[in-house]
Amino acid sequence: HWLHAHPERSFKEYETSAYIEKLLRAHGIEILNNPLETGVVALIRGEQPGPRIALRADIDGLPIQEDTGLEFSSVNDGVMHGCGHDLHMSYLLGAAFWLAKHRKRIRGSIKLLFQPSEETGLGAKSMVDAGLLADVSAAIGAHNNPNYAPGQIAVGPEPMMAGCVKFHVTLHATGTHAGYPHKGTGPIEALATMVLALQTIVSRNVSPFHPLVLSITELHGGHVWNVVPDKASFQGTVRYFHKSDGELVGRRFKDQVNSIAAGYGITADIDWNDFQDPLVSDTDLSKIVANNVREYAQLEPIHPSMAGEDFCEFMPVTLPVFAFIGSNGEEGCPDWHSP
Repeated sequence: HWLHAHPERSFKEYETSAYIEKLLRAHGIEILNNPLETGVVALIRGEQPGPRIALRADIDGLPIQEDTGLEFSSVNDGVMHGCGHDLHMSYLLGAAFWLAKHRKRIRGSIKLLFQPSEETGLGAKSMVDAGLLADVSAAIGAHNNPNYAPGQIAVGPEPMMAGCVKFHVTLHATGTHAGYPHKGTGPIEALATMVLALQTIVSRNVSPFHPLVLSITELHGGHVWNVVPDKASFQGTVRYFHKSDGELVGRRFKDQVNSIAAGYGITADIDWNDFQDPLVSDTDLSKIVANNVREYAQLEPIHPSMAGEDFCEFMPVTLPVFAFIGSNGEEGCPDWHSP
C-alpha cells in the first residue's frame, strides 16, 4: 500500500528508491552501486556456481490524478501508479525476500534491477548505458495485464509488446490574408490531405496478417480567423510487431508527406523517432520459463499489446524473457493508465 500511495514521476523516484533499499537491507540483501540518480541495484549471491540472472521491475508512476477512492490512494498530487508499477515492485521484492532465504538453492546469483523511468522509454536504456546489464546472462521482466485473471501467466517467443514510433511533422508555407489565399501557400489543406492519405499506408502497404496502427493524435495550425497561417503541424505514433513493417511504413510516410507538400508548394520537416523495438523473448529461454510456470500457474497464450515497453532495450545486450501476469479480479480491472 505504501508504494501505491507514494508514486513519483519518471527519474524522480527518490523516496521510492530509498524505501526499496531499506526493505532489501532489512532482509540482508546486498546493495550494489547504482550510477543513476534513482532506482536500486541489488545482488543475491547463491551458494553454488552458475550464471548471473537479472530480475527487473519498473518503479515510476504516471502524471495522472488518481480517482479510485482507495484508502491508499496517491498522496502525491497529480501522480499515480496507474500502470501497476507498484505491483511490479511488490512482486520483485517478494521474490527477493524468498530468494534471500534460499541462497543454498541458487546456482549463480540474482541481480535485482528496480528500474526508473519506464514510462518515458528511457529508463532501461539508462541502465544499459551505465553497464548494469554487462555481467548478466539473461534478464527476466514482467507486466501486470488486466486481460488475464490472477493466477494466469503468458510467456513465450512471440512478439508481446509493440515497437513504437513517435512522429512530428511541421509544414512551412507562405501566410496571407484569408481573403487573398492566392497570394500565399497555406498549409491547412496540405495537412488535411496528409491526415487522410497517411491512413492508406497501412491498408495498402502492410500485410493484413501483421498488426500495425498509424494514429495521428494532435493537429495545430493557425491562430487568427482571418489569416492563412505560414505554419501547421501534426504528430502521432506508429505501433508494430515486425521490424520490417516499421521500416516500410517509415519510408512510405516520408514519401507521402514530402510529395503532398511539394504538390501544395510548401515544405515539410519530419521528425521520425523510432524509439522502441517490438518486445520479443528469447525462444529457448522463454520455453524454459514457460515449463517452470506450469508448475505454479496457468499458462496462457500471448495476447500482444500495442503498448510499448522499454524492457526491449535489454534485448541486444542479454537474453530477454518477458511475461504477462494476470491482474483482472472478480470485479474487473481498469486498463493501464486509467485514473
